[in-house]
Amino acid sequence: MVNERTEMLERSATIYFGPWYRRSPFFEATRRAGCTAYDVYNHMLLPAYYDDPVTEYWALLNDVTVWDVGVERTVEVTGPDADRLVDVMTCRDLTKCAVKQGKYMLVTAPDGGIVNDPVLLHVGEGRWWMQLADSDAGLYALGVATGMGLDVEVNLPDVHPMQVQGAKAAEVLERLVGPAIRDLRYYWCDSFEIRGIPVLVSRTGWTAVQGFEINLLDGSRGDDLWNAVFEAGEDLGIRAAAPVEARRIEAGILNYGSDMTLDDTPLHLMGLERLVEEQPQDYIGKAPLEALKRTGVDRKLVGVEWSGEELEAELGWFWPVVHDGAQVGKVTDAVWSPKLERNIGYAWVPIELAEPGTKIEVAPEHGGTLTVTTARIPFVDPKKEVPAAPL
Repeated sequence: MVNERTEMLERSATIYFGPWYRRSPFFEATRRAGCTAYDVYNHMLLPAYYDDPVTEYWALLNDVTVWDVGVERTVEVTGPDADRLVDVMTCRDLTKCAVKQGKYMLVTAPDGGIVNDPVLLHVGEGRWWMQLADSDAGLYALGVATGMGLDVEVNLPDVHPMQVQGAKAAEVLERLVGPAIRDLRYYWCDSFEIRGIPVLVSRTGWTAVQGFEINLLDGSRGDDLWNAVFEAGEDLGIRAAAPVEARRIEAGILNYGSDMTLDDTPLHLMGLERLVEEQPQDYIGKAPLEALKRTGVDRKLVGVEWSGEELEAELGWFWPVVHDGAQVGKVTDAVWSPKLERNIGYAWVPIELAEPGTKIEVAPEHGGTLTVTTARIPFVDPKKEVPAAPL
């Protein structure tokens, strides 16, 4: 698989490293660590390939991996009306979100569509961070604030996240900031120092395994922080890695831009319907979402799975879902799961085909047709017991 993946990369077009693509403070460290391919995400360069994805998958599950995720652009909202702004932009009820608590946030459009799905951190009184998926939700927040006449500031602070994820992540963090890290609950955050470098650590990540995001608060110290983390994990098999697609799909984590877009609502996404929360206050998209709850949706994003020959690369483009000779949906992601030992992914299908266990036909990009079975999302650990377990 390594040789085939390498050949695929060699055939791929090269991204030109122009100055219009922002680089994180860890960019040069990722080059030294052996990154050979980058993606463009939020107008930044995202490390996309170091080693065979299966090797990185097992390193994540058994040891500890480090990801440069500075592309998760942090939008800060502060001021007297900051609480109101973040609450009005989401279908989640944030009125009881405590300081230092985090939430998985769905930013909603007036029609209930999804603008972005950031991790939201309530970092202080009247101070919130939205750590964005790939869309300009900071500009959306600025527009909402202006349109409502709210007394807030919306800006991009000097904040740069790095993920430390894997079975031994807590041990690495304890060596860096002390035993207090083991008191940090899932989806909470706190301030620390690492060798005099100010950081904010959140117990979050794109893996649904044990993990943290270290938010560097001084962009000039990127190399210093990177080196400190790697020295702390040197005897634990620590390694730089790209985002592990197989693990995030196993865990039911969605990718904005492929699995969901502005055209989709939270009610269309299997497992995320619960995030359209009952609340007395108004929010953008509330009326359409409440109406859709009553009428029901016409399509659904569901899991799909099949056995047989393992996929050797991620999808290059969407695969059509075909029913009675016509395209009725699309596969948005698919990958080989080393742990489950089968191919898994996500697909948009009409509601009448969404029941788990339904056989559907898809048309892979290499030709022919393939029969797959719909499945519930997530494929593993639906209650998130693994990442939320005591450290």
